[in-house]
Amino acid sequence: MLGNGEIIGKFQTSWDELLDRGDEPFELSFPPVHDVHPSLTLKAAVVHACDNQNGTLFDSLIDCEIARETDAGHVRLARYMRRKRVSYLNKAVERFQLVLDRCPVGHPGHAAALTNLAYARLRGYILNDLQDINSTTSLFRDALTLRPQGHPDHALSLCQLIIALHWHHSREPTAVYIRESAQLCSKLLPLCPEGTYLRSTGVDRGIDFVVHSLSVDSSDEGIHFQRVVLELCPLGHQNRPSALKILSQSLSTRFLRRGSIDDIDESIQLGREAISLLSEGHLQRGDYLNELAVSLDYRFDHQGKSHDLNESISLCEEALLLYRPVGHESRDISLNNLGGALFTRFTKYGNIDDIKRAISLRREALALRPLGHPRRGTTLSNLAISLNAKYGKLHVSEDFNEAIDLHREALRLQGHGHPNFHITLFNLSSALRSRFTQTLENEDVEEAIRLCQESLEALPSLHPDRWFSYRWLKEAYLVRYRAQYNSADLSLAVENFRLASRHPTQGFPHRISTTLRWVDAAEIHQHDSALEAYQICLELFDNHVMTRSSIISRREAATAFHGAQSLPVDAASCAIRHDNPKHAVELAEQGRGQQWSLASRLRTPLEDLESTNPILANKLSELRKCLSDAQGSAGSIDRAAADRAAIEYRKLTEQWDAVVAEIHNCQGFSRFLLPPSYTDLQAAARQGPVIILVASKYLCSAIIVPTSGDPYHVPLPSIVLADLENLKDRFARAIPQACKMGPTESRADLIVHLRAVWDDIMLPIVDVLEHALELKHGSRIWLCPTATFTSIPLHAAHPFRTKADRSGKEPCLEDLYICSYTPTLSALIRSRQLMKTRATPSFVAVGQGQPGGGKGKALLAVDSELELVRKLVPAIANHTSISGEAATRAGALKALEQNTWVHLACHGKQDHDQPYNSHFVMRDESLTLLDIMEEDIPHAEFAFLSACHTAVGDKETPDEVIHLAAGLQFSGFKSVVGTLWEVDDAVAKHIVEAFYENIFKSLEDGGIMDYTKAAWALNRATHAVKTKVPLEQRMVFIHIGV
Repeated sequence: MLGNGEIIGKFQTSWDELLDRGDEPFELSFPPVHDVHPSLTLKAAVVHACDNQNGTLFDSLIDCEIARETDAGHVRLARYMRRKRVSYLNKAVERFQLVLDRCPVGHPGHAAALTNLAYARLRGYILNDLQDINSTTSLFRDALTLRPQGHPDHALSLCQLIIALHWHHSREPTAVYIRESAQLCSKLLPLCPEGTYLRSTGVDRGIDFVVHSLSVDSSDEGIHFQRVVLELCPLGHQNRPSALKILSQSLSTRFLRRGSIDDIDESIQLGREAISLLSEGHLQRGDYLNELAVSLDYRFDHQGKSHDLNESISLCEEALLLYRPVGHESRDISLNNLGGALFTRFTKYGNIDDIKRAISLRREALALRPLGHPRRGTTLSNLAISLNAKYGKLHVSEDFNEAIDLHREALRLQGHGHPNFHITLFNLSSALRSRFTQTLENEDVEEAIRLCQESLEALPSLHPDRWFSYRWLKEAYLVRYRAQYNSADLSLAVENFRLASRHPTQGFPHRISTTLRWVDAAEIHQHDSALEAYQICLELFDNHVMTRSSIISRREAATAFHGAQSLPVDAASCAIRHDNPKHAVELAEQGRGQQWSLASRLRTPLEDLESTNPILANKLSELRKCLSDAQGSAGSIDRAAADRAAIEYRKLTEQWDAVVAEIHNCQGFSRFLLPPSYTDLQAAARQGPVIILVASKYLCSAIIVPTSGDPYHVPLPSIVLADLENLKDRFARAIPQACKMGPTESRADLIVHLRAVWDDIMLPIVDVLEHALELKHGSRIWLCPTATFTSIPLHAAHPFRTKADRSGKEPCLEDLYICSYTPTLSALIRSRQLMKTRATPSFVAVGQGQPGGGKGKALLAVDSELELVRKLVPAIANHTSISGEAATRAGALKALEQNTWVHLACHGKQDHDQPYNSHFVMRDESLTLLDIMEEDIPHAEFAFLSACHTAVGDKETPDEVIHLAAGLQFSGFKSVVGTLWEVDDAVAKHIVEAFYENIFKSLEDGGIMDYTKAAWALNRATHAVKTKVPLEQRMVFIHIGV
């Protein structure tokens, strides 16, 4: 067999020594090569010549000659390698070529001859003594073809071709050689166990070449190839961090082109893993930190999760510290990236210190990128947008003038082929628009419009950055309309609002902010697209919030947009102003109680669907369980774990949406889980009218949803939003003052405020109830307050006047009707749907008057209240009590789960910062609103919450109606009595006593425990205790539900 490798050592012996070893094989060892200890196993034998039968002897002689020539070639190649004289190389190549000529195709030594010649030529090429690499590579390829998988030299040929491709790439740096090398490494890797010679000289070197030859390639083919390369670098491989980084960068770049959240999520995951594999002192650690920071900044821009932005800034700061020396080659990148992250935070929160520092950092970065630097144009543009943003805050004209100059210079440097050219176009447009608002120079706004149009022409239809072009184009049209009042400009602005809000590859936060701006513009200019803008905005909000995997993160998403809190009521008021009260009801319902609406989707009854399409019903049921299990897990402190949980949840929601879309194709299910129509919502008024009170900056009014027919719009001409805010503040002062008064002291301020509620709010509504609806006195009504109305005790509206004929006192609202509240119409409908079956009644009273751990003062009347309840509850109720040491968080939860009626007497605490942490104080841990929401108790019927602040909503998002009473209703309790403020437990017992006496009165005549009478019983109770209980303590209790 012909030799075909490099010289790794010499061995010298005599024939006698060789023959003395007999027929037994023996092993020769050589010095280590590339950390591998090579060895050779030999066996000596004597071959006797024979007659030249069939040319055998002749062939043997030829083979001997070929072997001698091959050995001579290797000797000369070895001399060349030692002495670097070209004459030795030429002689080696001549000998190997001679051998190849004598080993034609089909000869058993042909592959080895090809390899020897190729190897000698490659050595010469590496040492710059030969220039032809093409034919050398071809020789190795031919040899590999003759040594297919299974051939003993297959691995060697793979290895040698990889090395040749490496050197081929050094002359012709094209991706084809890298990709072929990676494919060969994939084939070679399983053939070379760890520690073998070919593993270190072939596979590892080949992978090293492939990884370090990679560049960012965001094409589908490029990313697929990078995944193949990553598979070559398993955990523990020295090149894995580099392979992870390049794939992460490519995915991030593809995200910028396509807007796929999957790409940026994976980019971040890969970036995190890469950093985890680096030592603290790794020389390139800063580069890895910067790459991850940029990806996090992109994701924040797309999804609006604040922790992404915070982490991005932290990573940028860390990277800049690593590149602190002013002359460090990567310092400009860190300066620019940190400046970008601070710019993003400024645009979100408006802290002027952020934009000032961003400008300073970007000026320093620009100084490190002089004329001729490939990134100078991008840095000029980045500095310009920072200056323009600062102008938007401080209105210093020098800022936008400098911004315009910088953008123009960037355009000159970048040219039409630059990947960021379109970005500079629309950013210059933005700066020119800003200047137009000050100078009203028409050429500025005309150029701004032209630049945006040019940027749109440069981008594919689904490129995410088209959103920015639409954004600045509609702003340019809008400012020109405001200056020149040409209606065509307003129409063009609205059309670009529409395109931006519906651009599918841009993230929800940008699209929502656009639509909010559209709403404002349409309202200000009284454009007929306002209702469309409201509708789109509510849909976007719903989709955005639905992607969040925890209740708390959903609230964060809902509160992240300035001015969005009033969106539901403003939308309803817009519909009212367009004489469409039905649509007003739909919009108010769609925008309010969004958290409850999203959560209730996972508890939607599927019985009707099961009878129509059991397969889809089963799919949805399985997904519902998976989504329920996945909720909340994204709150982990470990950001990598939180990301994985969020990604899992998002993929589940995508599957959920796909199944729901299939269900919509089933007959009778076209509106399954879609926002309810007016016809659907009217079911809430089955037992009595529902009154929606709309508190908008555009108007304050009421809509009465009757049992049948069209809704009634009730104008409230005597009150505007500012009056309501003032009334709310006056109640907020008057009630605590009244709570401190003695029982006989006059509540003059409170009376004045309640009279205002009657005169300005409830009296016009009562007039419609009495005369238009002809609603009998004593009937039930449901109040559904919105926005500021949620902070006003509407049920306690009272004229506090004598009748004109002096025949007695004028009746108050609760004299006329039995009042209940409902957070939303859907909540009331859902409670009624759960009434289909009734369980055996059971009543539990939970009291905790001695909370542990300093969680509040002792409630001395709790035990006596529990005893009072015990006496009033009939035997049929299977009464039990839990108090003292047994009244723990777990004990209270168990009581809620196992009983149909619950009475809670304890401290209730409202958490203003995080309303989902509002809680009942137990002996050990608190029973939170989140705990309650996680319960699903369809058999539950009634809860009496004798605790403070159990029905008070969140001040920041009042229309979400986030409070303990609403949580109990969501968990399954159809009827709940809650409290609006602090309860005086010393007098609350009078209300409790009167309430239970009234609700259980029918049992004396053989009736059943009927929770639907709770509102009536509370109404009777407050009337019965007028002489015992002060006004503010009679008002504090309200009824919610059926």
